[in-house]
Amino acid sequence: MKIDDLVCCQELYYTGKLLVMRDAAQMRLKELHEQDRPLPVKLEGAVVFYAGPAKPTKESFGAIGPTTSIRMDCFLEMLFQQGVQATIGKGKRSDLSTSLCRRYGRAYLLAPSGAAASLSKRIKSLRVIAYEDLGTEAIYEIEVEDFPLIVATDKNGLDIFSLE
Repeated sequence: MKIDDLVCCQELYYTGKLLVMRDAAQMRLKELHEQDRPLPVKLEGAVVFYAGPAKPTKESFGAIGPTTSIRMDCFLEMLFQQGVQATIGKGKRSDLSTSLCRRYGRAYLLAPSGAAASLSKRIKSLRVIAYEDLGTEAIYEIEVEDFPLIVATDKNGLDIFSLE
């Protein structure tokens, strides 16, 4: 997926790696970032999926669906500064998110909500890569195939939620 090629409202099927993380893990990452200490994960070039996985086994999540993204906006600039190319979640984000996408040339993508069991079937592999003590809020690396997405905010800051 090339961020420069994505345009607002575009539908796509993504195949590749995603980092799954939510609030608790991002809080820890932000603390390290603010202290200029090394992070336990490589974020350069990553795509972050804000998701609420069901309790995973070694082979599967069972179900995994996007979680509300607006509450992650306080961590977004840190992610972009660390090299994250795009984030995936559900719902409208703040004006701050839109301006950060434009400033850093990044994107926000929507994953279908209410389809957690179906989305989990698109996962080909998964592993915990940081903060295992957080359980379902640990940072996971997953590999997905034909993962359905819609571009909500493109690198120019054009936002699907502000279109009329």
